[in-house]
Order: sequence, then C-alpha cells, then structure tokens
Amino acid sequence: MSVPGPSSPVGALTRPPDSLEAGESAPGLSATSPDEGLIEDLTVEDKAVEQLAEGLLSHYLPDLQRSKQALQELTQNQVVLLDTLEQEISKFKECHSMLDINALFAEAKHYHAKLVNIRKEMLMLHEKTSKLKKRALKLQQKRQKEELEREQQREKEFEREKQLTARPAKRT
Repeated sequence: MSVPGPSSPVGALTRPPDSLEAGESAPGLSATSPDEGLIEDLTVEDKAVEQLAEGLLSHYLPDLQRSKQALQELTQNQVVLLDTLEQEISKFKECHSMLDINALFAEAKHYHAKLVNIRKEMLMLHEKTSKLKKRALKLQQKRQKEELEREQQREKEFEREKQLTARPAKRT
C-alpha cells in the first residue's frame, strides 16, 4: 500500500515506455490490486479535484460571465432589431397598400370618365331618337293626311263620274 510521492504523479512515466526493461513496472504503478489504498487516494483526490475545480472556475468564470453578458446584450439587440424590422415591414405594407389604393382611385377616375362619356352618348342618342320619333310621327301624319286627301279626291272623282254618266231620262 504505497502512495507515490508528490514528485512523481500517479501513473506518470519518467522515461519512454519502450525503455522499460522486462519484468519492470512503471514507477508509481504497482502490481497489487487497484482497490488497495483507495480511501487514502480519495481524500487526496477530493481535495485536488476541489482545488482544480476552484482554479478552473476562477480562471474561466470571468470570461464566461462576460460572454453571458455579451450574449444577453446581443439577444436584447436582436429583439430591438426584430421589433424595428416588423415596424418597417408594416410601414412597407402600408405604403404598398397606399400604392394599391392610389391605383384603385386612378382606375375609378378612368371608369368614371368612361361612364360620363357613355351617359353623354346615351343622352345624345336619346335626343336623336326623340327627334327621329317626332319626324316619323310627322311623316306618318303627313302620309295619312295625303292618303285621306287622295281618298277624298277619288270619292269626288267617283261622284263626279257618277254625275257625268248618262242616265236615262224618266218618262213622264
């Protein structure tokens, strides 16, 4: 149950493994059971582990805390950037919708002008059809009057011919 001294750590070789001679074991390694001296080694190892952990933490903890703080700042900056980006996107959508609205107003103005032109044309056509109807009515009345006059003329001529036809005289 020998514990190696501090000058030679456990399992450390002082010379290359190929330089060991046959039957010779490495210094600090014993051919005995690995359980021997375990309790004594644990207390030393616990202290060493504790000291190593403290040293490791004291060495890396400040850097890790700075990194953590830097990551938190980056995360906050990302949140701010995301909010700003969302606002810009909503502004862009608003602007795009304004362009759409402007296009719709321009289109509505165009179709309104078309409707006004169609209405003018319809009024003009209505006036023309009214004039044509009046003219057709006058022409129809004129024709009817002419036909009536012709009919009356025929009747007069027929009466006249009747009167001009020879009639046998009545004997008295």
